[in-house]
Amino acid sequence: MSLDSLFRPFQYKSLKLANRIVMAPMTRSFSPGGVPTEQVTEYYRRRAEAAVGLIVSEGTVIERPAASNDPNVPRFWGDDALAAWKKVIDAVHGAGGVMAPQLWHVGAVRNRRTDWVPPGPIDGPSGISSLGKQYGEAMSDSAIADTIAGFAKAAGAAKRLGFDSIELHGAHGYLIDQFFWDVTNQRSDRYGGATLPERGRFAAEILKAVRAEVGSDYPVIIRLSQWKQQDYTVQMAKTPQEMEDWLRPLADAGADIFHCSQRRFWEPEFAGSDLNFAGWAKKLTGCPTITVGSVGLSGEFLAAFAGESSKPAPLDELVKRFERGDFDLVAVGRALINDPQWVLKVRDGRSAELQDFSPASLGTLY
Repeated sequence: MSLDSLFRPFQYKSLKLANRIVMAPMTRSFSPGGVPTEQVTEYYRRRAEAAVGLIVSEGTVIERPAASNDPNVPRFWGDDALAAWKKVIDAVHGAGGVMAPQLWHVGAVRNRRTDWVPPGPIDGPSGISSLGKQYGEAMSDSAIADTIAGFAKAAGAAKRLGFDSIELHGAHGYLIDQFFWDVTNQRSDRYGGATLPERGRFAAEILKAVRAEVGSDYPVIIRLSQWKQQDYTVQMAKTPQEMEDWLRPLADAGADIFHCSQRRFWEPEFAGSDLNFAGWAKKLTGCPTITVGSVGLSGEFLAAFAGESSKPAPLDELVKRFERGDFDLVAVGRALINDPQWVLKVRDGRSAELQDFSPASLGTLY
């Protein structure tokens, strides 16, 4: 099957991409003290010069004391970190690339380190990290307001630095997603409730604040998932109507593009249709969507963290779904950690040169 359709340009608002391939955001933890190094700059530059259409950075945390659970995850606040991100975006633009930072708050998830403690209280909707597990305290109204302002401030900084878009991390059981999920959001105030639209108020207010900060033409992406790192089987929206009730208020609040995270992109979201999450999100909202999940490699990313290697996988099923209009963009993760030249090899038909994925790649920043 021809892959030419993946290399058509894409434009939405001010975002102009040479092709439909997105580098997925992937935590790398190579930024000591939260400040990206020259090695980080070169990591992104290499992918920009190798024809990645849109680079979404690893998660980079907003200004809240416990927004991060790892001191080597980058910050998107403070003069030192923002100066380093300026070098990143200048290098990416110099190589002909387009980039968005992913803005992140981890919320009530466990610390990744045993030798470091976040410098402040753990934020979470209800002081619950997963079913039956208490962690931290429920956020106060002032903590929620400060967090919303922190996302907006980071988005404004991204625009001033010259980034082409921003992405909000609203997936995988982190803070924004913890408000969506009824297990971790048991609030009885305006940020809680029995339905997804009620529990989505926190995300909607972040989107409104971000939109007010960056203006109407600046593209805002939000990454969402049904599954959580705390429970891979979760399906918050169990029907298309529930999904529409979840996503439409987010679009109305300022989300332009939905980045729909699945562990395997080919799996249907609901019975009776082979549409995946991105396909349903586009159908229900009319917004552009990004699909992601084990693109270009066998296995899936959770197995990689457990030490499992992967081999290149064909893209025929992906292209078939793309060409029928299910989604607009395709995010690639492990293949681009392993090989910055992956997009060029795919574009030029050099499939014999595609590399196996080794978990050892996670320990490098090539």
